[in-house]
Formats: sequence, structure tokens, C-alpha cells
Amino acid sequence: MYCSLRRVKLAVIAVFSASLAAPDAVGGENPPPNILHIHADDHRPDGLHALGTDALQTPNLDKLVERGTTFSRCYTMGSMVGAVCLPSRTMMLTGRSWLRIPGGKAATDPWDPSMALPSVLSDAGYQTFHVGKSGNEFKAGIKAFQQSIVMDDRGIRKRRGSSERHADAVIRFLGESDQTRPFYVYMAPPVPHDPRVAAPEFMDRYSPDVVLLSEAFMPVHPFNNGEMTVRDERLAPWPRTPRDTRSQLADYYACITGLDHHVGRIVEQLRSTGQLENTIVIFSGDNGLSMGEHGLFGKQNLYEFGGMHCPLVIAGPGVPERQSDAFVYLMDLFPTLCELGGAAVPKGVEGQSLVPLLKGSEPEPRSVLYTAYRDCQRSVRDDRWKLIRYPQINKTQLFDLDDDPRELRNLADDPAYASEVARMTGLLKQEMLQYGDSTPLTTANPRPAEWMPPKTKKPATGDSHVRLHSS
Repeated sequence: MYCSLRRVKLAVIAVFSASLAAPDAVGGENPPPNILHIHADDHRPDGLHALGTDALQTPNLDKLVERGTTFSRCYTMGSMVGAVCLPSRTMMLTGRSWLRIPGGKAATDPWDPSMALPSVLSDAGYQTFHVGKSGNEFKAGIKAFQQSIVMDDRGIRKRRGSSERHADAVIRFLGESDQTRPFYVYMAPPVPHDPRVAAPEFMDRYSPDVVLLSEAFMPVHPFNNGEMTVRDERLAPWPRTPRDTRSQLADYYACITGLDHHVGRIVEQLRSTGQLENTIVIFSGDNGLSMGEHGLFGKQNLYEFGGMHCPLVIAGPGVPERQSDAFVYLMDLFPTLCELGGAAVPKGVEGQSLVPLLKGSEPEPRSVLYTAYRDCQRSVRDDRWKLIRYPQINKTQLFDLDDDPRELRNLADDPAYASEVARMTGLLKQEMLQYGDSTPLTTANPRPAEWMPPKTKKPATGDSHVRLHSS
């Protein structure tokens, strides 16, 4: 569960929002703010202490939550590949939905690198800088940055210092940049993606013996969701064990705490140079991750604490301290940063600016939220209800998220909820039509819904996962 973040009364929000007017273009009376975007890899929506995981130690990112707006219902829309991060990052840097990104099967409008977010902000006068992982990034978008450092962090010893090396690069840029011009920094390290190894000082803070499992932990997923043996799901043997899952969670938390420490170094650099007061700081993840919930370990699923739900926190000058429950996508960051930076939004951008929400105003940008994975999973949710459809096996799940936020009780087969299933299925079809998704929701020759885990050889300890510390 998300922790209860303090909500600001509308009158107070109005005071804050008065200072969050969209800035003039560069050279105007109100120069645009700096933008620092920290984009984590495989980061769960509850993956900070301030977002509901009490065991996590994340003091620096918690301060961002305390002084900014947290979007508790942020998602990446979908993926046509197992590497969910690739289309997710492409959507964010193009502002387009998952099937209309460059190369997507529903793409119709032409796209070129001048329409990427860093190019658009560069045209508006920004200095643009990227440092990030080498794989599963949107390469054309990354090349559009004026300066880009791609770090190859393959190998355990290199990855141990991944957050530190990325932060070092950002701090160097901040020290060398032209302080008379605004900057857009995009830092995207491969953390807390596996292999999950942090410096000993962070690994030693988390003992698997005391890490708590989710109430949704299961040894095996109860049916074939269409992607049961993808790479991520092979990180642990079947059936999943509490011991192995706690060990993986401990390493996951250690990597997040390490990232948090180095984020603190960047924020201190901004503070010491007098730039923090005019810097919008964004923390987000490219996708979520199952860590034993429903018997899954990957992001190739549509559960709330699974693949598409991710964190998003925005803080900076004039941003109110509050939690927004609006339905937002990562692609909404494109027009948001354009509006904040006084840049023109290119044709074809489907994301919706979050600036009105940052001002504390409503209505929200959308009333329902649609997500998808390959041709085997489709979902839609509103404030209360969540429907997941598995077309390859003709199976439906319906969850009442008010009473069942961890999605443990499927109501779809209960005749009392037939009308709700029909209503939500209709909403799903509408969303699919809007975003160019022509995947059939029913098949004449369904695959078997039953699924048996492949046989795996377990180590003598009974667990596949071994914690890795430096010598």
C-alpha cells in the first residue's frame, strides 16, 4: 500500500500554483527552469520508503516526495517485446503511444530525430546532457542530446559502481555547464535492474531474514499468461520460495539505497552552486517489476505491482507538496517538459501535459488507464475496477481495487459481476481503438490455460540466488 502522503488543501495549492506559471521562452523575463530527470531501471511504484516500503532507506528521494507532487498512478502504456524498458523509454522521448512510436505497427506520421524531446528542448535554448545504460535505450533519441555518455556496465564489478559513475558524470556536467542557460539532464542508470549488486555499505543494510514478502507472493502463477518463461522469470526456480524471494528483495533494496545516496550527491551539487531553487527534479522508473507477486519475477505482466506501473515524482519551484491520483503515462512527460521549458510540442505527440496537475487544478487528463503486453495481455482500469484479458487462452480477470489492491480475488467468473465485466470490456475496446490496437480479444482456438513450470535443477541449498558482496 502507498503510504498516506499529506494532501494540501486547495487554498494552499492555489498559493503554490501561482508561482508555477509556464515560463517564457529563453531570454524572456521569466527564464525556463533547469530540468534534472533521474530515470531508474525496473523500479517498482512502491520502491521508496516514502512510497510505502518501510524497509527501504531512501532519505534523499524521500525529500523529493516531501517537497513535490507524487503521481501514484503513473504507467508505461505497453510493450511488444520482453524488454519493456525499450518501448517505455521510446514513448517518453517521443511522446507517442506504444504502437505509434517509431517502427510501431500503428505508426503513420513520419518521425525524425528533430522531434525527439532533447532536440525540441535544445531548439528552445536548453543545454541537453544524457548519461545512461548502453542497452535497451531509444538510440535515435539518445543521439539527439548535445552531449551523451553511454556507459557499458556489463559485469558484476562494473555494475557495483554504476550509480556512482552515472552521478559523477552528472556532477561534472553541472560543474562545467553554462549557468546563464538552462539545462536538461537525463540520467538513466541500469539500477535496480539485475544483476543487483551495490557497494558493500548498501548491501550490508538489508538482511534477507528480515525482509517482508508481499501478501501477493505465490510459488507459481496460477495459469499461463502467455509469457511464463521469459528471461526475467528464469531468475528464480519454480516453485518460488520465500527464502529466495526475500534474498532477491534484499539485493533490490540495496541497489535502490545506493542510487538514492548518489542522487543526494547530485542534489547537493545543485544546492552548492545555487541552481536547486530553479531546477525541476523528476524521479521516475521505466517500468515496474514483480518480485514474487503472483509467482512472477518480471515486468511482462499487467498486475498493478507488476510490469507497467511505475513511480513518478516531480519537485521544483512552485510545485505543490501533494499526491495526485490522476491516471498518467510516462509519455505525458514530453509535453510537460515542453510547456515548462517554453518549447513547441511537435506534431504527433499523444501525451498530455501534467502542468495543470502540477498547478493543482483538475480535471484529470483521462478517466481510464489502458495497458498492454505483446498479443497475450490487455488491461483497462478506472478508479475502482481493473480488468485483464488474456486473448490467447480466452481468460478474464476482474478485480475490485478498492477492496483488493493486490489483485488476489478474481471476480470475473462470478455471475454477480457479469455486467461489470461487460462494461470494462467495452472500455478496453474503446481504448484499444483509440491507440490503434487491433489485437483480437478472443481466439477460436485457445491455448491451454494450465501451465506447469519447467524442471529446474536447484543448488544444494534449495535456492538459486546467492547474495554477491565485494571482497
